[in-house]
Order: sequence, then C-alpha cells, then structure tokens
Amino acid sequence: MENLGDTQFINVAIEQETGVKLVLSTVYEALTEKGYNPVNQIVGYIMSGDPTYITNHKGARSLIMKVERDELVEELLSEYIRSKGWEQK
Repeated sequence: MENLGDTQFINVAIEQETGVKLVLSTVYEALTEKGYNPVNQIVGYIMSGDPTYITNHKGARSLIMKVERDELVEELLSEYIRSKGWEQK
C-alpha cells in the first residue's frame, strides 16, 4: 500500500521549441492579429476547456487543442519562474 504522506513527483521531459512554446506563440499572434486580448482568451480556454475562446485564424484553435491544458499551464508557469530567476540551479 502506498504511503499517502509522501509527496509524489512528476518528471516532465524538456520540450523542443516546436512544442508547446510554438503553439502558444502562434495562438498569441493569431489572437493579437484579430484584436483579442490574448492573455484573457488563453486563460479562458485553459480554465474552461472551451475552444471557442481561441480564434480559428491561422489554425490557432485546432493547434491549441492538440496540446493538453496542463501542458500549457506548465509551460507558462515554467517561463514565469525562469523570468523571476526562481529556478533551481
């Protein structure tokens, strides 16, 4: 039986630029070009799972749906942590 007092670890492989970063970049650009606030729209999609928060422009909607929402959150949080200099060395 597992010890429920232990912390579980998740080990995520380092992604290439062609992964989640490229998806977020493309979606951000498409939303901006269409006049949307990309932060609000991406957050709406991540929180709800509703793809209509993302424009079809440049295939952004179908592109973002190929990535799991938890992967999007992980990438955004990782970049935020790096930008703050909080990453472990």
